[in-house]
Amino acid sequence: MPASPDPKLGPNNMLQIRRLGRMEYEPVWREMQAFTDRRTAKTLDELWFLEHPPVFTTGRNSKPEHLHDTGGIPVIHVDRGGQVTYHGPGQLVVYTLLDISRRQLGVQSLVHALEQAVINLLSDYSIHAERRTKAPGVYVNDRKIAALGLRVRKGCSFHGLSLNVDMDLTPFSMINPCGIQGLEVTRMSDLGIRLSVDECATRFQQHFEQLLNTTTA
Repeated sequence: MPASPDPKLGPNNMLQIRRLGRMEYEPVWREMQAFTDRRTAKTLDELWFLEHPPVFTTGRNSKPEHLHDTGGIPVIHVDRGGQVTYHGPGQLVVYTLLDISRRQLGVQSLVHALEQAVINLLSDYSIHAERRTKAPGVYVNDRKIAALGLRVRKGCSFHGLSLNVDMDLTPFSMINPCGIQGLEVTRMSDLGIRLSVDECATRFQQHFEQLLNTTTA
């Protein structure tokens, strides 16, 4: 997988930022696995920001009844937690390749930090968002705006979070998003927030790095 032409280190010099543009899902997934398998105690943690062409992904515990008529959109079964979700252009995808053991960071703490970064980002625009205890993600007026699913291997996380910025939401009607029948979704553009995916990545990064550097297990 090509690296970002200009990878940057965040304020925490253990965190490298890569802007990957728009890339097919499966090669990125395979590279996340390979990166995790080959990393050592000295490997820098990385955040990958990107978009995917249209694709449905199903998690390890996903049930087939949560997929309806998916048309010509491919379906890929992957090794993250969670149920089925949709990725497409106009959605910010954030992959968190972190050595959580080295950071003394629990999985739930990482989930909380990812959710809180989205909540804080939306708060910058006077939008109230919240999390749900048994349904990871971020919600605005009971509509889901961000989904997340993680995998931890060798004490290191991969996969991450997707945030609906300004995308076609129609494919979500072809599934039970995150395994919840009747769950409605929303996007930042419907909330009056006019940001490009790249601008959204910058703002998310600022919030997430601040939280990551102050969060422990």
